[in-house]
Amino acid sequence: MLGGLHAVLLFHGDILTTYALLGLVLLAVRGIQPRTALITAAAIIGVMAAGMAVAALAGVELVTDQGGALADGRASTDALAGDLGSVIGEHVRSLPTMAGSLAVQGPLAFAAFLVGPAAGRRQSLADGTGRHTVALRRLERVGYPIGLAGALVFAIGGGTVGLAGLAVSIVTAPLLAGAYVATLLRVFATPRGARLARVLGPAGQMALSNYLGQSLLGVLIFTGVGLGLAGDTPPAVVPVVALGIFAFQLWLSRRWMARYRYGPAEWALRALTNAERPRMRR
Repeated sequence: MLGGLHAVLLFHGDILTTYALLGLVLLAVRGIQPRTALITAAAIIGVMAAGMAVAALAGVELVTDQGGALADGRASTDALAGDLGSVIGEHVRSLPTMAGSLAVQGPLAFAAFLVGPAAGRRQSLADGTGRHTVALRRLERVGYPIGLAGALVFAIGGGTVGLAGLAVSIVTAPLLAGAYVATLLRVFATPRGARLARVLGPAGQMALSNYLGQSLLGVLIFTGVGLGLAGDTPPAVVPVVALGIFAFQLWLSRRWMARYRYGPAEWALRALTNAERPRMRR
């Protein structure tokens, strides 16, 4: 329900609904052994990559009419520049396209979901200086060169439009993500890194609220409901806006979590799930 409201009102590229559905599947296989989970995740990734590679070799094109796609993009930008009704209408119109992307995104997200419990049971993410240090360094040495090379192929191949590049990225992106995690774990284990973790921690404690907040700020900044900057913002400025939003959320999260036990969305979700009002103030 929350994901559906988010997709219609704030951001049509919602991930909450997908995660909720996959969470039900993960709950059903919660007793899976770590080794089995990792093998299953690798199999899912392999099958998805092979499917994309076969489609690429067969000459399948996701976008057959470039001109039509550009026209649709311009129409979407114009709709987002309108009032609230126009923005919601565009979000609803875009839902079938987003639903189609779940055919790729869903299985790959579930593969990541399987890796998570396996890593947790083995305490692989417990720290960056313990018995997993060697494995973390090895993951960095392997993950960065392969992952960055795959990202380059993906970018040159046209992003999600190019099936060949997508097939490569499906295999290499998890390695790059793993390398990022390994580096962060090792950095957070240092004195300076520990201070950084304390800065980032409050935002993570209210991640759902921040996710929804980012969408709300995006609506207020880019659509006609607010400043209406969609279509007028140079690509180089977009990362600056994103960093500004995140910096604001870091500041706000720290102040909020100093007073309260939960973020607002986390509190509401817990209250609905447990059918009781949890204590909010610390």
